[in-house]
Amino acid sequence: MRYFIEFSYDGASYFGYQIQPNQISVQETLEKALSTILRETVKTTGAGRTDTGVHAKKIFAHFDTSRPVNENLVYQLNGFLPPDIAVKRIFKVKDDFHARFDATYRTYEYYITCEKEPFTRNYAWQIWKKNLSLEAMNEACRILFEYEDFESFSKTGADNKTTLCHIYKAHWEPYPNGLKFTISANRFLRNMVRAIVGTMVEIGSGKRTPEDLRTIIEAKNRNAAGISAPAQGLFLVDVGYDFQ
Repeated sequence: MRYFIEFSYDGASYFGYQIQPNQISVQETLEKALSTILRETVKTTGAGRTDTGVHAKKIFAHFDTSRPVNENLVYQLNGFLPPDIAVKRIFKVKDDFHARFDATYRTYEYYITCEKEPFTRNYAWQIWKKNLSLEAMNEACRILFEYEDFESFSKTGADNKTTLCHIYKAHWEPYPNGLKFTISANRFLRNMVRAIVGTMVEIGSGKRTPEDLRTIIEAKNRNAAGISAPAQGLFLVDVGYDFQ
């Protein structure tokens, strides 16, 4: 039988979600816990493959098991897993329902702090700039909706079957001592959000104009865009499905 698991994690101590040779990952940690409790080898498939240091407030994975599963598994897993991974719920789905391919949208948030703050250093990009133009950055966000090919924001050398993405939401807003960026799309390319954020900060600081974003996107070249924002400010906050 196939089950979905909803969970969250602090990515500061992990080399991303996906299993990596000789490195600790969220997937490996979760699978070890499930396999130990269910007493069989359990493999998971996540809704996304977050990079090293990226966090998830809400993410899903599916797994198959021949063992009976009930609500006690949530409590057992949370007792077994380290403090930086928390399971919210587990529920049965159709045998062919897929955590990655059946997701209808994903939403990320990115946090910037504009002053040095030791308690948020693992959860925000500290750039110490108070003069970033929200108006310019949000003008650039509106330009994103005019395009679907975001190859310029994809990691160089990434094995993409397509670079087309449909963005549903993108905007900046004030956040205590900084800014928060929210973006939602049907899919994201590897490193896409961080590349967009890095480019947006250049626009907000006046190094580029909002209209420059058109040239960047139409170039279909990663070198045309800005730097990638640091991983620690990025959070996967929601993944949508049609469970009916």
